[in-house]
Amino acid sequence: MNLKKLSPWLDALAILAWGILLLKYWITGKLNILIHPNYFGLTVGGGIGLMVIGGLKIWELLKVDRANKQLRTSPANKSLRITEVEHVTLFPPSIGSTLMLSVALIGLAVTPRTFASQTALERGLTESLPITRLEPQEFRNNTKPEKRSLVEWVRLLNFNPEPDTYRGQKVKVKGFVIHPPNIAEQYMWVGRFIITCCAADAYPIGLPVKLPMGQNRASFPPDSWLEIEGETIVEELQDKRKLIIQASSLKPVPEPKNPYDY
Repeated sequence: MNLKKLSPWLDALAILAWGILLLKYWITGKLNILIHPNYFGLTVGGGIGLMVIGGLKIWELLKVDRANKQLRTSPANKSLRITEVEHVTLFPPSIGSTLMLSVALIGLAVTPRTFASQTALERGLTESLPITRLEPQEFRNNTKPEKRSLVEWVRLLNFNPEPDTYRGQKVKVKGFVIHPPNIAEQYMWVGRFIITCCAADAYPIGLPVKLPMGQNRASFPPDSWLEIEGETIVEELQDKRKLIIQASSLKPVPEPKNPYDY
């Protein structure tokens, strides 16, 4: 089969494969680690639409193939000739479809994973939220300290960055372990990724944690998830005064089904 005949099939298969891929991520729960829940409906609808379009395209191609075979085998139609319009393109017509189909097949074969602590370090671990995440009209400081999530603590620090304001408050947060370089072994960070639209724009936030006396961070591998209880203290870390969680309890917990915050 030459490229001209193969190209429509590649188009149809690529469309169908992408529809299957999107629905697979939704059914297996992996859509959580790829896009914001606000876009789940759009993604699922798009997946269904792609499957329908791909299926109809394949059905149409099968009909055309069947008709062509009848024309070729019918003595009465041997004199018929089909005139094809030639299109001049920079690349072979099938290259785009081949690429799209290959990516979809890789996606079907490989299970996506959440971002790890190394990604957090590469993207720049911070205790700050971007301006687009600061919503003063919706911000309230009525939550009990021990009920605040990690992102709520970070939001507080954005509105009032003076760490002494929060000294001595109880803390109970969940997140994954990060081992930043150039800090003492008695310290580590607990972090989460914030997702606005999709995994491409996810960014890390977190808070430093001071471990109980006699413990060091080697006991808590990077990327492991912990529920950390303790209280806030203020110390100088990496030449800056920071709000730090003085941990009293570090309990391993499974990675949540949805590891991102919003």
